[in-house]
Amino acid sequence: MSDLISCLKKIVGDEHVLNHDEVALRASHFWDSSPMQAFALVKPSNTNEVSEVLKLCHKRGQAVVTHGGVTGLVDGEKASMSEVVLSLERMRNIESIDTAGRTMTVQAGCILQHAQEAAREHGLLYGLDLGARGSCTIGGNVSTNAGGLSVLRYGMTREQVLGLEAVLADGTVLSSMNTLLKNNAGYDLKQLFIGSEGTLGIVTRVVLRLRPNTPTVHTAILAFDNFRQVSDTLAHMSANLNAQLNAFEIIWNEFYRLSTSDDIQGAARAPLPNNYAVYAIVESQGTNNQADQQTFMQALESAIENELIVDAVVAKSETERAQIWTIRENVDLVLRHQPTFIYDISLPIVSMESYLAGIKQQLQSLWPEVVVYAYGHLADSNLHITIAPTPQNYMNNPGTNNTQTVQLNDEQKQWYKECNKIMFEPLTKIGGTVSAEHGIGLMKKPYLHYSRTEAEIATMRLLKNAFDPTNILNPGKII
Repeated sequence: MSDLISCLKKIVGDEHVLNHDEVALRASHFWDSSPMQAFALVKPSNTNEVSEVLKLCHKRGQAVVTHGGVTGLVDGEKASMSEVVLSLERMRNIESIDTAGRTMTVQAGCILQHAQEAAREHGLLYGLDLGARGSCTIGGNVSTNAGGLSVLRYGMTREQVLGLEAVLADGTVLSSMNTLLKNNAGYDLKQLFIGSEGTLGIVTRVVLRLRPNTPTVHTAILAFDNFRQVSDTLAHMSANLNAQLNAFEIIWNEFYRLSTSDDIQGAARAPLPNNYAVYAIVESQGTNNQADQQTFMQALESAIENELIVDAVVAKSETERAQIWTIRENVDLVLRHQPTFIYDISLPIVSMESYLAGIKQQLQSLWPEVVVYAYGHLADSNLHITIAPTPQNYMNNPGTNNTQTVQLNDEQKQWYKECNKIMFEPLTKIGGTVSAEHGIGLMKKPYLHYSRTEAEIATMRLLKNAFDPTNILNPGKII
């Protein structure tokens, strides 16, 4: 296969193709420092080079795995020693910003944070925001239909994309670079690639929808005695803040206590006592600081008067706001447990309390000391849950992570299977899903049937066969 590397070098240049030894010098993942595996890694600089690479690989029957920021959580980026990794790290340009039409055209390798900053420089806003904003790419966001912190107000990535360009398995360039809000001229082909995790085509360029900037921000962290108060407060804040409500994040006690522990290196300062059952971060954004602040405070005060909120702290500066959000984003503290099992699910808000109680009971029958860390985007019905079966195995070291860097032994692999069954089986009956915003990849493929019918999965296979009949694009992922 050495001639394949020679052919790839002719397309993108010698310095932009890495052999397997050079690939191994890279980390496997954002959270995994073990050597990356691949036969080769190729770095095209534009759509035409991506097309030529795929034409070559299609002709050779060579499997290709696409890489963006490599921050996913379901092994969608995993490659074997027989596969070629196509990295979009050289395709990071912001091509244009149309302030009148409120659009931004970017290459797929553009870092999310760079797109956000460019929009703000023009008095506009890109509505997607994730904790991995400094590393994840627009192409990866599109391919996984990323959600994040502002879905309540702006929707998933699908709602942020007006048009895109993708290269099919045989090298065909499909350009649907629509810039219009209204365009009903036939099938909306871009939707096929949003959330397809690189299995139907490789996204190379994207037209993003921008919104008016909302420079005034008001943030508070709230405390509650029970979940009912939280859900009632969400309804109350939604009614009082309306479109200004940008985020409503829920944090259960176990996660809050760990994230603000005085004994943990890297923990955040605790703005509220750690003995409440549940916490929430509420945030509004607008354009009139004085009026928006008054509306925000009135909404909080009326919730307190109605005995919905037990305690609250309002951020008085950007520093205090950042400290509050650090509590929510301190996920790396949880990942210091050995091992941990990570879940990203959606389920109706009315079922969350009973679901958590049910899984805790089952998990405790397996591991009596298990800790369930739960937090997430309550208004979006999305929970992130991390299970620590043996919480005493904790590495209080900022430089260490969880099973992403420590391989599971045979016993722990069996634990993981048992945990998956406990976590996923109840979702079917309550209308939940095994994946809220990170996709399916390899990790969740065995459990897709809990969220999709046989007919839906069969239709997915039909699409895969139509777009990629030789199965070279991210083979084995999703279905």
